[in-house]
Amino acid sequence: MAKTDSTGSTWRYRWAHRQNVRRVSTYRGAETAWRRRDDELRRLRALAADFHGSAAAGAGLPLELATDEVVLWALPAAQLVEVRHTTVLPAPDLTVTPPTGPLRPRRPDGVRVTDAGMAVLTSRRLVLLGGRGRRDWAYGRMTGLAHDPTSPVTLIQVLDRRRTSGLLLPTDAAGDFRFKLTLAFADAIEQRAAVLDQVDELIAEHAQLKPFRPAVNTPGQARLSSFVPGGRRTVAVAAAIALLVPAALIESDPSDPTGGPEVAVAATPSASHALIPPAAPVLTRSIAPAKPTKSPRPSPSTSRAPRCGAPENPLGYDFCGGTRIRRPATEVCDWFTCVPQFWAGRGYLVQCRDGSVSLAGGGPKACGEHGGVRRTITK
Repeated sequence: MAKTDSTGSTWRYRWAHRQNVRRVSTYRGAETAWRRRDDELRRLRALAADFHGSAAAGAGLPLELATDEVVLWALPAAQLVEVRHTTVLPAPDLTVTPPTGPLRPRRPDGVRVTDAGMAVLTSRRLVLLGGRGRRDWAYGRMTGLAHDPTSPVTLIQVLDRRRTSGLLLPTDAAGDFRFKLTLAFADAIEQRAAVLDQVDELIAEHAQLKPFRPAVNTPGQARLSSFVPGGRRTVAVAAAIALLVPAALIESDPSDPTGGPEVAVAATPSASHALIPPAAPVLTRSIAPAKPTKSPRPSPSTSRAPRCGAPENPLGYDFCGGTRIRRPATEVCDWFTCVPQFWAGRGYLVQCRDGSVSLAGGGPKACGEHGGVRRTITK
């Protein structure tokens, strides 16, 4: 016996099942990406708190250390690069930029490799112990520092060297090297606490973006348009076709295939030619003026701007901040989880704390039974 609801139909249950599977799949993908980013930020926070070197760490290295200098970190595989053309790099700062994507193992244009060896970070300088000699970059003499966003190259400028140089590192070690270089530079200017505060802010901001588990759709929320393959979009296309076809027939005027009425005009004889028989009637056609052709209106392109955590939807709704939505599209509940009695709301679109969507934004009872208002949905 088929499972039915109070209306005796089964398509509502199939619709609810499809909606729930789609929403859970989207939620799990978003949660996995969020958790991966959260783990990386917390790893950087722990590294920033425990990043301390020692003089013993430099034992065995062909490097003479100053009295109060300690080795913080060493990487055995690094390449020395130099820039062929003179360039001006931005001044060193303490900005923490966790990697957002994989780096490509390539050299930017205009950069050449001149040596290879071991990169060493100390409390005073960055050193490359290469096969052709040693290259030092003292933190106190740095005037420019830039990390390439697509390749594992870091370029450095110092006061006592005209040509810009730097390091090309393995792609899997470039992220940690850049963060540790920032920590070493911060220690040199006594600003380690500023880096820790910045990482804490990144963790707090990321926590606000944690995706909510979607509410479960019930068969009672299904609409008749869901019974049609393609849903509301199919209905909208069919309605547009039904309106355009009669308009096209009216413009083409099929009842008048000749393009205009035929008018009989008789030639009137003049008085001086009374003996000349009247000429035969001449049929002339009055041609109606041609109607200008209408150029098709370009269809709006779909925007793929960042949604700031909003679920994927063709309506252009997001959490990025913009114009409040007081008259949402009729298919909004096909892409967002709407609260019960959604269309009874008299306000603007907001997201509740449990992830559902309400149209009572701006009112005192908005999301009252759903944990309160979390943020406004904009377009």
